[in-house]
Amino acid sequence: MSEPRFDVVGVGLNATDTMILIPHFPSYGGKVPFLEEVLSPGGQVATAVVCCAQLGLRTKYIGTIGDDERGRIQWESLQGTGVNLDHVQRRENTPNQSAYILIDQTTGERTVFWSRPEGLRIDPEEITPEQITCAGLLHIDGHDTPAVAHAARIAREHGIPVTVDVDTIYKGFENVLPNVDYLITSSEFPERWTGEADPVKALSLLQDTYGIKVAAMTLGAHGALARVDGKFVYSPAFVVNCLDTTGAGDVFHGAFCYSVVKGFPIGEALEFSNAMAALNCTAMGARGRIATTEEARALISRGERRVKQEFLPYRV
Repeated sequence: MSEPRFDVVGVGLNATDTMILIPHFPSYGGKVPFLEEVLSPGGQVATAVVCCAQLGLRTKYIGTIGDDERGRIQWESLQGTGVNLDHVQRRENTPNQSAYILIDQTTGERTVFWSRPEGLRIDPEEITPEQITCAGLLHIDGHDTPAVAHAARIAREHGIPVTVDVDTIYKGFENVLPNVDYLITSSEFPERWTGEADPVKALSLLQDTYGIKVAAMTLGAHGALARVDGKFVYSPAFVVNCLDTTGAGDVFHGAFCYSVVKGFPIGEALEFSNAMAALNCTAMGARGRIATTEEARALISRGERRVKQEFLPYRV
């Protein structure tokens, strides 16, 4: 197999967000003045790939962008990042995926309202083997499920590891999972998919059913839990002055991709990804503060952790 041209190729979503900072959430039917409004580019895979590029990896993004003002903002945000954009399609007469994100100033937690026009859908036949086989690692989400399933099959056929970011149930996602090496889900996904409320049992079931190398879940403010080689590894989150949690998971995934490329052990990969996600929460926007490896290492060495007690037996 020839040397890959790119360390990471990402196939999936981008979005342009309107961030609205509010002092606190009002009661149902109430109202509060907002403090700040910011237009900010983001999106699951686009942000992860940008994170990888800023950490020094060779990256490529495959996705679609609308031709409206939000699409222009997204396109311009990707310029100069070092990400290869040769197979980003700019769809005519189609608005870009967008989101309105309410950020509670008291906690930094966000509530998201989003829309993605059908005209942005990627079809499987639009992804050729050459777009995937140039990768050392493929990163996908679950949204255009037939397309990402096709991309993952190509990767598996050519011995390219696949990481996936999935936070909800997508029709046909069972066609993606058999070709995934690193599954990192939201905290809700394992139970929704398996029907098993115990996260330890749910991750075990997912890993054993689909033969996944690493099955993991992010836990928000409490870190991440992973199962590898039949054993669980828990990495607590870092305590920071949180301004906005938007994009924290996307940056986590980007940092995890970086960790896989660099060959980190799973405990180190989770710790590094938690640190990168935490630092991104200290500024507004999905890509508000994509830190350097040095900044992440500094937080790891001195940072306070927030531990979820039930997973302490698995802490490395």
